[in-house]
Amino acid sequence: MPQDYILDSGFDLLIKDGDFVVGESTAQHQDLLIRLEKGELRQYPKTGVGIKTFFNDDQVGSLYGEIQQQFEGDGMVINKIAITSDGKMEINAAYKE
Repeated sequence: MPQDYILDSGFDLLIKDGDFVVGESTAQHQDLLIRLEKGELRQYPKTGVGIKTFFNDDQVGSLYGEIQQQFEGDGMVINKIAITSDGKMEINAAYKE
């Protein structure tokens, strides 16, 4: 399980007792990969699903494949990706041990 600096809901570094918070970060990595648009990470310009773009362009059908590609490229194994009838995304993926 990866450990990383934890971000708050505004994507700023979380600080507790005057120090950066470090913790298990799989869900945070998944969230960031889904939100990031390609080109936003200068050192990795092809990284990111860009979910807003998919919904704005009505390309939801190819969303699953893009998530799979990005997660696997980051070292995760995917067990399930689904969008529920109420529009929520269910993801079961974890980093290879």
